[in-house]
This record gives sequence, structure tokens and C-alpha cells, in this order.
Amino acid sequence: MEGSTAHSSAVWTSEFESATYRKITWRLIPFLFLCYVFAYVDRVNVGFAKLQMQQDIGFSDAAYGNAAGIFFFGYLFFQVPCNLALQKIGARRWLGPIMIVWGLVSACTMLVKGEVSFCIVRFLLGVVESGFFPGVILFLTFWYPAKYRAKMVSAFMTAVPLSGVIGGPISGWLLDRMSSAGGLRGWQWLFLFEAVPSILAGLTTLLVLQDSPAKAKWLDETERSLLLERLKQDEEHRKSSAGGRTKLSDAFRNPKIWVLCFVYFGVVMGNYGIGFWLPQIFKDTLTKDPFQIGLYTVIPWGAAAIAMVALGHHSDVTGERCWHVALAAIAGAVAFGVSSIPGISGPAVLIALTVATAGIISASSTFWALPTALVTGTAASAGIAWINSIGNLAGYLSPWLVGEIKDMTHSMTPALLTLAAFCLGSAVLTITFFRKRQPA
Repeated sequence: MEGSTAHSSAVWTSEFESATYRKITWRLIPFLFLCYVFAYVDRVNVGFAKLQMQQDIGFSDAAYGNAAGIFFFGYLFFQVPCNLALQKIGARRWLGPIMIVWGLVSACTMLVKGEVSFCIVRFLLGVVESGFFPGVILFLTFWYPAKYRAKMVSAFMTAVPLSGVIGGPISGWLLDRMSSAGGLRGWQWLFLFEAVPSILAGLTTLLVLQDSPAKAKWLDETERSLLLERLKQDEEHRKSSAGGRTKLSDAFRNPKIWVLCFVYFGVVMGNYGIGFWLPQIFKDTLTKDPFQIGLYTVIPWGAAAIAMVALGHHSDVTGERCWHVALAAIAGAVAFGVSSIPGISGPAVLIALTVATAGIISASSTFWALPTALVTGTAASAGIAWINSIGNLAGYLSPWLVGEIKDMTHSMTPALLTLAAFCLGSAVLTITFFRKRQPA
């Protein structure tokens, strides 16, 4: 250890450390970002497909919400074992095949004939995609100590809003221009075309991704030593902060992990309320043209991408987590409330939902700095996956509940107020239980 300290003081200047982390960031984050863009497009493109397939197949808003959200039951049951598997066999050999299979399953959505087959395909997509997001969150802990993590997770999760920026216009164009090509409807071309990048990304992952700094041949020995030492120091700090909570069972015995499940649940309610229903809301308030709807969706998703990166960076610089998450969730709740006002004009709805999207997406990305400060080791693997599993049950409840409310009331007003209430509840829980400054 004395030799390591002497070595670090001689070589590991702040400039060298900054340059090393920039190097690994440019190597890892853009690629993981693209993979998550493909994943998120495959997950939520049903929101655009609904504009045509609902009439072609014939199902209610509630039935659509049920099928869209049943994805998350498959997502729930397999995340914890998937994260444990990733820790044992490595990210490259785990994430690559996952992406290939979910691309194939997503493409099969073009073959559905009714509500039952739609539900089956969506459930299977949830199963095969369940290991990706929590796996990447865990994978980043193999490379970055805590002080970089919120910014890196935010950079990775800009894929969520940018999937809307990229996928919205493409989905709208496919619906508008491909509705009779090759004997297929536009929504069928949408599922087929948007599955291909996921398959190609999975094949690329098998070739280029490295599991950890120790295996990365593109690092020199000095860079590798720095990264491993910083990770070792971070692990020791987290063990002392976690009070020895490193075992699998510790993730489930820690009451704050359960609170975080409910915090994330409320945020996800807002997230997927937007993800699955934004095209329909714009169709009801702004335009019936699918391509124009796709262009309008660029505005809220683009604003969210900027906001989440800025908030994650500020959270890392200040070391504060609680208020960054809570205030973003409050902004989303207030904006949902404004967008629900009866008779509000289309442009005002666009502005309100832009603020709501930016707030909710920013809260959900910065949120992940909270659980990684509580547990470490195997407990971190299980804890991250468990929070994401429970939280993402809202991915089922949100589209289903919005559909049920819309069918019963023929209005989005009570549905949007419900989403606002869940987001506000997340903010209250965060302030109540995590107001004390979290370790940076």
C-alpha cells in the first residue's frame, strides 16, 4: 500500500486522472448509450404503433395499456438473477446475447393478431430485456467510483429522451409513408425496422465490450492501476458507509432500499405515462398527422436530454442527491397538473408536457446515485435490480391505469392528475428519508 501511495503521488496527478476517466467515458458511454436508445425504442414504440394498430386489430385504450405494460411483469421476475449472472460471467457475454434476442422478439410484434398475442409478445420482450438496464448500472460501478457515477448514469440515460428525439420522427414517418408497402401496414414496418439496430448492437457488444479495467487492453498499466486503486478505495468507503451490508440478503433487509423502490415507482409512473401516451395526447390536442406527431415529440424529449445531463453534473459537483431528485419530481408533478387543465390549448399542453418530461427523466437518472451509496458487493447487484424491478411495476400500472381512466372518463385530465400525484409522492418520500447529504 505504501508503494501504491508513492506511485500515485508521483504519477496520478489530477490532470492524469481526469484524462483517464475521459478516455474510458468516450470508450464506454457512447456505445452503451446507443444500445439503450435501441432498447428504449423497442420498448415504447408501441405508443406510435397504437395510432394505427388499435384500429387494425380492434382493442380499447385499456386493452392497449394492459398489453403495453405487461412487458414489466417479465421485467420484474428476471432482473435479480440476471444481474447476479452478469456479475459471474461478465458484461460482454451477457449483454450482447440479450440485445440480439430482444431485437428478434421486438420484431415479432409485427405478427400479432389480437390482444392475447400482443400481451404474449410484450411479456416475452420484458423477460429478455430485463437484464440490460440494471446490468449496465451495475457495470458502471465496475469502472467508476461514486463521485463520477451520477454524471455517467445521466449520460447513459440520455438515451431515454434521445430515443424519443430519434425514434419519434422515424416512427411517424414509417406510419405515414409505409402503410401499404409490401403488403404490410406502417405499424408492422415500424416493429421490423426498429428491431434491426438492437440485433446489430448485440453482435457488436460481443466484439468490443470489456468487463472491467483489469481486462481492458486499451488501457496502459498506469491508467489501469489508477482505476483499480480508485475502485478499491470506493469499495472500502462504501463498505464502511454501508455498515458491512455487502451480502445478497442485505439488499432486502435494508429499509431504505424498500423506500427507494417506492420512490422509483412513483417516478416511473410519470415516465411511462409519457412514454406510452405522449403520441396519443399530441394526436388529441395538436395534429392527426403521424409524421408531425413524431416531430412534436422531439421537443419534450430533447429538453429532457439537456436537463438530465445538467442536473446529473450539478449533483456530482455538489455531492447532493436528495434535493436534485425531489425538486425534479416536483417540477414534473406541477407540469402534469398544468397539462391536465380542461380546455388548455395545444401549444400550452406541449410546453407543460415538455417541463413534465424534463423533470421526470432528470429525477429518474439522478435517482440512481442514491442506492449505490447504500450497499456494495453482491448487495449492490441485488439491490439495484430489486429497486428497478419493483419500480418498473409502475411500467405496467401506468399505461394500464391511464387507459382505464381514459376509457371511463373519455378525458386525459384525471389520468394526468393521477400521474402528478405519484410524482409528488416520490418527492415527499425522498425528502423525508434521504434529506441527509449522501456520500459523493
